[in-house]
Amino acid sequence: MFQTFTLSANGKRGPERLARLREAMKDHGVSVFLVPHADEYQNEYLPERAERLAWLTGFTGSAGFAIATHDTCVVFVDGRYTLQARDQIDPSAFSLESLTELPPSKWLEQNCSKGDVIGYDPWLTTHAELATYSKRVSKSGAILKQVPNLIDAIWTDQPDAPMAPVSIHPETYACKSAAEKLEEIQAVLRTKKADFTVLTDPASLAWLFNIRGQDVVHNPLPLGFALIHADAQPVIFMAERKLTEPVKDYLSKISAVKDPAELETTLESASENKTVLIDTRRVPVALTAIIESHSGTIKEDRDPVILPRAIKNKTEIEGARAAHIRDGVAMCKFLHWLDAQPTGSVTEIDAAKALERFRVDNAIAMGSELKEISFDTISGSGPNGAIVHYRVTEESNRTLGDGELFLCDSGGQYADGTTDITRTVAIGNPPAEAVRDFTLVLKGNLAIATARFPKGTRGIDLDPLARSALWQDGKDFAHGTGHGVGSYLNVHEGPQSISKRGMEPLLPGMLISNEPGFYREGSYGIRIENLVFVKDAEKGAGSTIETHSFETITLCPIDRRLIDATLLTPFERETLNAYHADVWDKLSEHLNSEEREWLKSATAAI
Repeated sequence: MFQTFTLSANGKRGPERLARLREAMKDHGVSVFLVPHADEYQNEYLPERAERLAWLTGFTGSAGFAIATHDTCVVFVDGRYTLQARDQIDPSAFSLESLTELPPSKWLEQNCSKGDVIGYDPWLTTHAELATYSKRVSKSGAILKQVPNLIDAIWTDQPDAPMAPVSIHPETYACKSAAEKLEEIQAVLRTKKADFTVLTDPASLAWLFNIRGQDVVHNPLPLGFALIHADAQPVIFMAERKLTEPVKDYLSKISAVKDPAELETTLESASENKTVLIDTRRVPVALTAIIESHSGTIKEDRDPVILPRAIKNKTEIEGARAAHIRDGVAMCKFLHWLDAQPTGSVTEIDAAKALERFRVDNAIAMGSELKEISFDTISGSGPNGAIVHYRVTEESNRTLGDGELFLCDSGGQYADGTTDITRTVAIGNPPAEAVRDFTLVLKGNLAIATARFPKGTRGIDLDPLARSALWQDGKDFAHGTGHGVGSYLNVHEGPQSISKRGMEPLLPGMLISNEPGFYREGSYGIRIENLVFVKDAEKGAGSTIETHSFETITLCPIDRRLIDATLLTPFERETLNAYHADVWDKLSEHLNSEEREWLKSATAAI
């Protein structure tokens, strides 16, 4: 199993650990200490060693923050994790705030005063974050102070840093060689008049050098850093223990290879009177301080690898389509199996295990391999489905009950692509209220899938399409509509998104999710998620502008038992029927006779 079901953190120990943190704060002369959910690479999903927020508070979500003082500790989470955090943290020691409505910087501004010393770890704090904190607290008279990480000082059994082996990602899947990619990035640096850039994002490192790793669970990331020079050999910093002889030989042909311990001294000498392109939202203060203290000039700009990484090339697009056919077959086998089980006989863990087994076996049957799952499967029945990023454990596991909804959000990591799909299905006879809510969510999904939009349109411009039907019914969902997805990389990838904060123009080749939802606390959760590629729309006879549209590549039936067809327009019915016809055409040949009969019914026209 790629997934485990044991608790990875214990909120009951939070008060005792917080007391120890406060003692360490006294020893270092700080009255406030910042605990971000972050590592030195600003990963979303962290290696065990870096799960400091979870260790302290018990909250295990992928986005959060804590601010500890001598008399309070506030945990900040976004709308995806409100219910989860409420269940995981000890309210006697921690209070809960909204990460979006009251971000940590604003809290510091409102609650710190003259004489307060705010301690932060410069490796976990980005250059941009520190600038925001400084601006917010400048009027209060509080002081920001770099300190060693105080969680590390009291976490006596902290895991070691990950040292998983690095592998080469073949050009069969990448299309371009690492040398070609490096030349393109070096050309960007010259255009921007920068001498070099510091790469701290492991996904950028992996994509640029055509390597993959296993340092972060479910994400094929090799942790390391790199200096990419405009007119000189790049330098990659990665622990030698991770590099086999073939990988060392491969990297040495395109880059100098150094131990991470040499990063700071190398950066010191490289920065002298140089202009350094820095993504201030990702690079830690520990590194930007070195540049500035050694006569380097920081040129603020986005990581130059992010956009090329997000715009998939022809080979990556073809790989994603193939991976989604393979994954769709596994999903159909799973849903057929689930429908055949007696009501009340399957638990959330049973379902997650079965789905992983179908993915593993089907990949082999279709001549491939499931390298990993994309993330811990969200397997939520009834009220657990209303917890947006629910992670089933042995303690929370419940049976899929009659008359309930089952929400399953999952994905697979294949060498040719990363998948992410959510299906919500009925267990027994669903309540009418749930059918109406499901149909409203479906209308939002179809609105995104069929959108045609002018060149330059951003995710924020499309986001209302996914919510309109829900809004008309006085409902909404507290997460984005869509996130970017990598190519055998992170399941969450920028810069594109469809959300209230999605400011990046959507460009052909970008892969993005389409996942509106609705969550009725204590009853059920609904989400319908497909992945879509942005593409150029066909130009009609009367067209006067360039437009884009979406190609849906996720292939799996949407539960017809949860659809009230009277709420759909003729165009929506036509769109859904066409999608289901495509699912049948592309998947049926890979199923056995019983599974084909099930799929025929599941994709019948409405």
